[in-house]
Amino acid sequence: MFKIVASDLDGTLLTPDHQIAPYTRDVLQRLHAKGEHFVFATGRHHVDVAGIRENVGIPAFMITSNGARVHDADDNLVFSANVEPELVSQIIALVKDDTTLTCHMYRDHDWLLSRVDEELEKFHTESGFSFAHFDLDTPPVENVAKVFFIRHDHEYLTRYEKLFKETFGDRISVAFSTPFCLEVMGAGVSKGIALEAVAKMKGYTLDDCVAFGDGMNDVEMLEAAGKGLVMATAQDRVKAALPDHEVIGSNADESVAKYLDQHLLK
Repeated sequence: MFKIVASDLDGTLLTPDHQIAPYTRDVLQRLHAKGEHFVFATGRHHVDVAGIRENVGIPAFMITSNGARVHDADDNLVFSANVEPELVSQIIALVKDDTTLTCHMYRDHDWLLSRVDEELEKFHTESGFSFAHFDLDTPPVENVAKVFFIRHDHEYLTRYEKLFKETFGDRISVAFSTPFCLEVMGAGVSKGIALEAVAKMKGYTLDDCVAFGDGMNDVEMLEAAGKGLVMATAQDRVKAALPDHEVIGSNADESVAKYLDQHLLK
């Protein structure tokens, strides 16, 4: 049976209003009491996730920024991979004249964005994590875990996905966390690689892991884990990439918690 449970947050473990529901919290606490290891595996910032973890009330590793950061249960940074500073500058230069995009950066302790987007605050009511503004003409380039871009037009963002891949090749990793959020990390960064590192630290292998996700930034993790489960509400590209993976219910129905309750706690 699996010893490590890794789950994405938005669209997966969290409810549609981006909260940990009471039943999910109870299941995760019972899972911990049984001796299972839970891992938050998300595109969010570690400061943000730490607030959610505190609310859940269990010690847990945190894979954040799509694998660019890993913190242990005591908040020690155990893995870090940045976007090269020169690449941060070049990426920003490619997009800075596009006024239809909002540009974001995650650094060690900061969430920076090119223009205020109050709509995003609803994603962070549980943790209280918030953002600060930065100037596209003078962007910070050091200690950048990821750069990401938001526009509510998936097809439009796919043009940038193609441009980034053609321009920078394997010097970066690119993934959609939602259809409207395109994310750029350093070379070789993924939740799958990070989960393998966590498993090794705990004395296990990927075969001992079960993982849940719904976004393109989850695909490597779902492929790598001993069992990867796809949310019913996952992006079509995810289901196409993982045609043989089991699909469970939606986050609105707390389907991750229900699966864990049925298969790991009975």
